[in-house]
Parts: sequence; C-alpha cells; structure tokens
Amino acid sequence: MSLPVYLVDDDDAVRRALSLLLSTVGIKVTAFADPQVFLAQVSRLDPGCLVVDIRMPAISGLKLQERLAELAIDWPTVVISGHGDIEACRRAFRNGAIDFLSKPVDEQDLIDAIHKGQEILGRRMRDLAEKAETLALLAALTQREREVLDRIASGFTTRQIAEGLGLSPRTVESHRAAIAAKLGSTSQAEMTRIWLDGARAP
Repeated sequence: MSLPVYLVDDDDAVRRALSLLLSTVGIKVTAFADPQVFLAQVSRLDPGCLVVDIRMPAISGLKLQERLAELAIDWPTVVISGHGDIEACRRAFRNGAIDFLSKPVDEQDLIDAIHKGQEILGRRMRDLAEKAETLALLAALTQREREVLDRIASGFTTRQIAEGLGLSPRTVESHRAAIAAKLGSTSQAEMTRIWLDGARAP
C-alpha cells in the first residue's frame, strides 16, 4: 500500500532535496515549510507518514507530535534533526516516533523508515476497516438476535439458549439462521470471532 508522506521542515534546501529523493523512488510527498500551516490542513489530509524536523520556529517537531496526539492523529512519524540529543530522541520516541535520523540524513535509512511507517499505517487502516465492517454486521442484528449470538459465542447449545431465553428450539434455530445470513457465515467459530471483535471495539 502506497500511502502519502508529509514532510514538515523549515529548511528550504532540505525540503527540496528530500522531496526530490522521495519522488524518485515513487513516494508521494507533500512538503510544508511551516508546521502551523500543516496543522491547519491536517484534518483534510489523507492518512500518511510524517517526516518532521525537530527544530523549527514557533512549533518544534516534538511539539507538533504533541499537537497531533491532542487531535487523536496517530500517524507514523520519522523525526530528523541536525542538532539531535539523547533527551530529544527519547521524547520523540515517547511521542510515538518510529525512527530518529540525524542530518545529513542517510537516503536509504530515510526510505526504509518511511516504508516501515507506511506498513504500520497500512495495518492500522486495515484493522480499522475490519472493525468498522464487524460493527456494521452486528448493528444489523435485532436485539433478540444479539441475545442469541451472545449465547452462541458462549458455547451454549440450541436447547440451552431456548431454555435461557424462554423460546422454543425451533425459534432459536430460526434466529440462528437469520444471524448466519446477516453475518455471512454458518460457522460457530466465525460467529464467535465476529462477536469477540465487536466486544473489543471501542
């Protein structure tokens, strides 16, 4: 999955050089000279991987990470610095950075870090899509069907479900058939997986 990259660095020469480098290896990059401009636009941007300079006027790279966290934006971030120190490196990683690179940046290290970030974000996006699909499937169930599914997932037999809900076994089987049709599976294991995924979803 090729996801966009957002480069935030106030150094014109670095922005141009890194933008050219990334474009030559097929990475779509959008560069920002001002982190405040990036923050003003971030809600309209597609999820991507960030490459952020640690020292910028007004808002540092570390502060930018914190602002994004406040906005619940958790995109993989590569922090770059010409003045890196151990404490700044620690703070960057505590804030969720996936790598910390010193200027002049090694080209292959940067490309590798970005590919790693894209893979991480791709997995997160797939997980979110699967959770959304699961919740949509469960939302299609009636209250009674949810009650039956809860018991199916707990390993109850049709007779036990019927006795527990005050229904006939035939009615439970009818509900079970409706649940299978809506979830797209007659497998008890698959029904249980979907139920568990729904229970774990926030």
